[in-house]
Amino acid sequence: MTIETFFYIFIVFWFVVAVVSFFSLFKVAAPYGRYAPSGLTRTIDNKLGWVIMESPAVFVFAASFLLGKYTQSLTALVFLVMWETHYIQRTFIYPFTLRTKDKRMPFTILMPAFFFNIINGALNGSYVFTVSGGYTNEWLTDPRFIVGFALFVIGFIINRLSDRILRNLRTPEETGYKIPQGGLFQWISCPNYLGEIIEWTGWAIATWSIAGLAFAVWTAANLIPRALSHHKWYHKHFPDYPPERKALLPGIW
Repeated sequence: MTIETFFYIFIVFWFVVAVVSFFSLFKVAAPYGRYAPSGLTRTIDNKLGWVIMESPAVFVFAASFLLGKYTQSLTALVFLVMWETHYIQRTFIYPFTLRTKDKRMPFTILMPAFFFNIINGALNGSYVFTVSGGYTNEWLTDPRFIVGFALFVIGFIINRLSDRILRNLRTPEETGYKIPQGGLFQWISCPNYLGEIIEWTGWAIATWSIAGLAFAVWTAANLIPRALSHHKWYHKHFPDYPPERKALLPGIW
C-alpha cells in the first residue's frame, strides 16, 4: 500500500470520527476549564500540559517538511511558516500568558489532544509536502490561496485579540470568571473560537486540500458545541449577561 492510498483511507476514517465527536460534545462538554470535574487525581500543571499537548503539531509538521518530497518551492515554505506561526505561539507563548493560579489539566484532556495533534500534523504535513505532488510558486497568486491566506490571517488576529481580552479580565491573583467586554465580545460569547474556525477554514482554502478540510471540520466539531456550552454557562451564572449576544455568529447564532 502506498502512502497516498493509506492517506486517503485514513482521512475518510478521520472525517467520521470528527462527526461522531461533534454530536458527542453536544451531550457532554469536554471536561476542562470551567467544566472540569472536581476531585480529579491524574492531573498536570495547566501550563506544562498546554506545552505537551500542543507540541506535536509543531514538531510533526516540521518533520513532514524536512522529510517531504516537495519542499523546494516558496509556496511550501509559506505553508510551513503559516502553520508554525500559529502553533509556536499556541505551544510556547500562549500558555505562559495565562493568568491562572494553581490550575491543573486532567490527563483525560491532555492525552487525546496530544495524539490528535500528532495525527493532524502528520495528515496536513504529509499532504502539503508529499501527497499533493507539490505546489508551484504560481500557487501564491491563485485566488484560492489569496482568499485562504486572508482568512487565515483574519482568524489568527481575531483569536489573539480575543484571548488577550480574556486574559486581562483577571489579575494574576484572581481565579473567578467575569463577563468579557470589548472587541467581538460585544456581539458574541466566543470570538476566540470563531477566530480559530475562520483561521483553519482559511488554511483549508489556501492549501485546497482534503487534509486542510478535515482540520477545519475538526475545529468546528470541537468549538461549535463548546461555544454553545459557554454561552449557556454565561447566562446561567451571570443574570446581567447581555441578552443581545449570540454564541458564535453575530446577530445569528
